[in-house]
This record gives sequence, structure tokens and C-alpha cells, in this order.
Amino acid sequence: MVNPWGKVEAVPEHWALLPPGDPALSRRIKADGPSWSVIEPRGRKRFSRGIWAPADRIEALRAELVAERADPSYHRKIAAGRQRRAVAQEIYAGDFRQAVHRFLSFHKRYRREGDLLAGLITAHATPVGSGTVARTQRIPLEERAEAATIAWLRHQTTGYDRMVIPQEKDARREIRRMLAARSQQLLVRYRQGHPVDPGVCPLARALVKYGESDLDELL
Repeated sequence: MVNPWGKVEAVPEHWALLPPGDPALSRRIKADGPSWSVIEPRGRKRFSRGIWAPADRIEALRAELVAERADPSYHRKIAAGRQRRAVAQEIYAGDFRQAVHRFLSFHKRYRREGDLLAGLITAHATPVGSGTVARTQRIPLEERAEAATIAWLRHQTTGYDRMVIPQEKDARREIRRMLAARSQQLLVRYRQGHPVDPGVCPLARALVKYGESDLDELL
């Protein structure tokens, strides 16, 4: 096994590899005694391949969890936790949608389009595990809403997803910056209430893709 410093180390005797898949057991293994986390880097991503730890401790903690999970109170606790998280998620999605609305600030002429766009961005960006900027806590809510809006517009109203981007330093960042400027210019027309041609405007074309059932659900 290669440690973070590139040195090959032998796995201690009587240790076993706990595969990923049981977060509760993994947390207890790492919190109680020595262990080695196995991480496989792939590009910018890192994937867990399990945890090496003393085999007897893995089995003891696994048995402890099995006993806890057999208790009816455990399932009540899990259900209550899920309910709390669901309520928190609903509140956050509402707050995020309002933040997107404030960033869009569409003219009353385009109120329906603003409502739909805010709903689409919120539905895409806020689900737990989505990995979008809306889930980060590192920047304020208003900045998350702006970044998520620009990202949605980049994918839905530009040719970004079909672009062949040079493998050069900062090339992707520069293209994103250019497309963000275009998206900001596009939003200005809706903010100022200027007429738009539905057959030409990329945002109007993007919104047309959603049927009436989608509109009713998101508005």
C-alpha cells in the first residue's frame, strides 16, 4: 500500500479491508483506533476503496451496529432524522429560489419566464448530492444563486457542452468567463423588459423545451 508521501507500506498483520458501503460503520472505524483509508485518485476526483483496520475491531463494531439496528428505537430515530433533513431541504430550496429570483430581477413583462427559470435552476441545483455550487457553504447564498444561474445558462443557452476545449492551462476557465459575460448580457434584456424574438433568443428557446406540466409544477 502506498501512503500519502509515496512510500510503500505493508498492511499490518491481522488487519482487514472494510469495503465502502456502510457509512456508519466506516465512521466508527475511523473514530475508534488506528485505520488506513484507501483512496484512488482519478483526475480531479477521489474514490474511496475502503478502510484497512484491525479485523477484530471491524467485526466488533459491525456486531454492535447490527444490535443497534435491530432495536425499534433505531428506526424511529432514523425516520425522525430523515424528516428533519427533508424539512431543512425544503426550506433551503425555497430560500435558494428566492435568491435566484432576486438575482434575475426580471421585468414584470417577463414574470412568468422568471418564475419558470428560478424553478428550473432550483430543481437542478439544490438536491442533496447534486454536487453543484448551490450545495456549498463556502460562499453566501446570493453568490451561490448567481453562480448556479450562470452555470444553468451556460449549459442550456450556449454551445458549451459541444465545444472542443484546448488542453491548455486556464482555457476552460477563459471560455466559461466569456460565456458568463454573454449570459449576463442576455439577462439584461429580460431585466429591462426589452422585446425578445422567441425563435432567436437562446433563453426563450431553452424554456420552450419544457411542457405545460413542467410549467405548472415549477411556477
